[in-house]
Amino acid sequence: MSVNGITDVTQAYDNKNTSKATKTTKVAQENSAVNTKQKESEATSAAVYEKTEQTVDKKKIYQKDTATIDRLMAESEKRSSQMRDLVEKMLLKQGQTVNDSTDIYSLLREGKVQVDPETRVQAQADIAEDGYWGVNKTSDRLVSFAMALSGSDPSKADDMIAAVKKGFEAATKAWGGDLPQISKDTLDATIKKLDSWKSSLQSEFTSQAGASKVAE
Repeated sequence: MSVNGITDVTQAYDNKNTSKATKTTKVAQENSAVNTKQKESEATSAAVYEKTEQTVDKKKIYQKDTATIDRLMAESEKRSSQMRDLVEKMLLKQGQTVNDSTDIYSLLREGKVQVDPETRVQAQADIAEDGYWGVNKTSDRLVSFAMALSGSDPSKADDMIAAVKKGFEAATKAWGGDLPQISKDTLDATIKKLDSWKSSLQSEFTSQAGASKVAE
């Protein structure tokens, strides 16, 4: 065999090996690309899953505070019963007959109930600024009741404000005329506190929404 023949055979052999090596490298690159895409897909899926979990975790569930509602209702019924019993005792002392049909509100409104000095002092203390039936504490109880009833849900704030107004309208009707000034002041204070509560909830909701978008 001539030198040229040997050279040709050698080149052919080298070309064959080179071709095989090229194919092997190409297959390895393709496999690597597939593995990379698969890992990226898995990473993306994991990120989406984690983000979904975080979104679900951050979603607040609003529930009524039944314990607070029951406590406030029981306390209110007890105090109202005590007040009625007190008025009935004063009426009996005056020789008046008291039964279920007796319109105590009408008698109080018209000033037909004679109040003894001791009861008058206690009543004045109860309706004082820091008294149980005073503007501050009464409005605080109404706001606490509204918050407990709504579960502090910001979307229910307007409903609670409307309910309080409706309640005072019913009280006015039961009273049989304009409510005393202390009642009107209590309504104003309650609405003001509820509006403040509503604003604070909206600000908190806006802040949380902004933080959520930044996190995304």
